[in-house]
Amino acid sequence: MPGNTQKSRTSNKAMTLFVCFLAALAGLLFGLDIGVIAGALPFIAKDFNVTAHQQEWIVSSMMFGAAVGAIGSGWMSSRLGRKKSLMAGAILFVIGSLWSAMSPNPEMLIWARVLLGLAVGIASYTAPLYLSEIAPEKIRGSMISLYQLMITIGILGAYLSDTAFSFTGNWRWMLGVITIPALLLLIGVFFLPNSPRWLAAKGNFRDAQRVLDRLRDTSEQAKRELDEIRESLKIKQSGWGLFKENSNFRRAVFLGILLQVMQQFTGMNVIMYYAPKIFEIAGFSNTTEQMWGTVIVGLVNVLATFIAIGLVDRWGRKPTLILGFMVMAAGMGILGTMLHIGIDSQGAQYFAIGMLLMFIVGFAMSAGPLIWVLCSEIQPLKGRDFGITVSTTTNWIANMIVGATFLTMLNTLGNASTFWVYALLNLFFILLTVMLIPETKNISLEHIERNLMKGKKLRDIGSQN
Repeated sequence: MPGNTQKSRTSNKAMTLFVCFLAALAGLLFGLDIGVIAGALPFIAKDFNVTAHQQEWIVSSMMFGAAVGAIGSGWMSSRLGRKKSLMAGAILFVIGSLWSAMSPNPEMLIWARVLLGLAVGIASYTAPLYLSEIAPEKIRGSMISLYQLMITIGILGAYLSDTAFSFTGNWRWMLGVITIPALLLLIGVFFLPNSPRWLAAKGNFRDAQRVLDRLRDTSEQAKRELDEIRESLKIKQSGWGLFKENSNFRRAVFLGILLQVMQQFTGMNVIMYYAPKIFEIAGFSNTTEQMWGTVIVGLVNVLATFIAIGLVDRWGRKPTLILGFMVMAAGMGILGTMLHIGIDSQGAQYFAIGMLLMFIVGFAMSAGPLIWVLCSEIQPLKGRDFGITVSTTTNWIANMIVGATFLTMLNTLGNASTFWVYALLNLFFILLTVMLIPETKNISLEHIERNLMKGKKLRDIGSQN
């Protein structure tokens, strides 16, 4: 009998990891579509003879689509479920990738990237939500961080692909090759179970129990978790109604908005979208040097995300965030100072790039994954779809603002001042983290919800008491 119990636990853990990994594949496509434009943009600009302003639109059009996709994802995820939402996102990834590769002019490419943005918006909303509802609390942070790791791997994969195709300048292949992983995700989603919390919210407690039995170590643990879910479902209002009636829920929604603004205004996506341009500013004028420099950016991003996976459930969300913002502020501040002084030697060039990479380490180990972790943890079950819709939509609106203003900021403020602005913002985010952000490691979603609804301060909703 003990042997059967041990075998069952091993099987359930393997099932949980498989489900989480497959859901996190959505992050791979997210990363591929973020990263691919950095290498493709110089060739698109040359082929279509587009202005800097048009280039900003080509970059930021995906963010607009993602914001729209995130808005619609709440309704879709609530009505159809997390699994079918991921499936819809995968289909849009396939269509958008093919359309991008075949676009005959900049206008068609912008619309194709809007469609891809819809897919990214659905994935960025649904995957962290699904993972938070599937994973046990002891590994929840690591599993949602796995989603961010897949994003970074996708970005690196896009940079490598861009570099390979850069020798011929074939940007259509750069954009079109993403169709292959999109098809793999579409096939893989068929094997995912529905979220037990979504099933319970729809009154299907028997199936919810069945899914939890497959994902938890013991049937007692599964039953206890389902009982907590039942308790949280006793709140009468949900979604917009809950937002209007309950000030505690409004606090969680506004915290989610703040978290996503903080993540985007670190300046990370400036580097993701305009990496070759930044390497050019740092003195690397050769296209090959810029492309390989971009690959190094992607590789550092991947490796540093493992720091977050190791720390998030051990050290905690809050101290990791504070350290990350410190590192990012230092990296951006020193890089801005280097640009102000002037980069006139090879040693100065490499030091400037070192500061850029230090910034990336700071982001990848903290705000990159942990903002998604926290946003999926702080919303109560009856308001989770609404709350995460709002925060994810905020992410993409802020993302679009960053993507659409960077080149303009460089032209108006100058190179050094632009990076100083981002350094000051990161310093400000340290203060906000200390004052407002809760520590949620090893705490069940239902316990966080109870603390929130009791009116505890936001920074205390993750406390054990």
